[in-house]
Amino acid sequence: MTDVDQSRIRTALEVDRTIDIITIGARTGLPRTTEIWFFNVSGRIIICGTPAAKGGSGPRARRDWLANLVAHPEFMFCLKETVQIQLSARASVMRDPGQRRELMLRPEMKWFRNQVDSVEVLVRDSPIVEVRFTGDFAWLSRILRPIHS
Repeated sequence: MTDVDQSRIRTALEVDRTIDIITIGARTGLPRTTEIWFFNVSGRIIICGTPAAKGGSGPRARRDWLANLVAHPEFMFCLKETVQIQLSARASVMRDPGQRRELMLRPEMKWFRNQVDSVEVLVRDSPIVEVRFTGDFAWLSRILRPIHS
């Protein structure tokens, strides 16, 4: 990979929002593609959702993408806006309430706070995973700051 490619990937991780993730189905074992948003929070790559799958308040909704990542944490993180490339990655579910609260209070997560009645709803019910890049893209995780080990 050239320095130009690395620069374009780093830029995409700073400015893009919409990606596809290719996970392995928790029950089927088959590849599943999901379009989703990601957030770069001070160099930490986060995939997150609201408690209700369609945004806004409401009961916590099951997320197939999250079940897939829990069962099979290795996945493909597919940039598709400013650059098109599939990055091998590993998901880690963020479970610690303190870390979840700290994340949800960050300016980058304002959209989520505007969807619910309180930050505590997000802390308790939002699906949140941290992304670490692997394989040929492990260099990205060395330059990005992880939330937890």
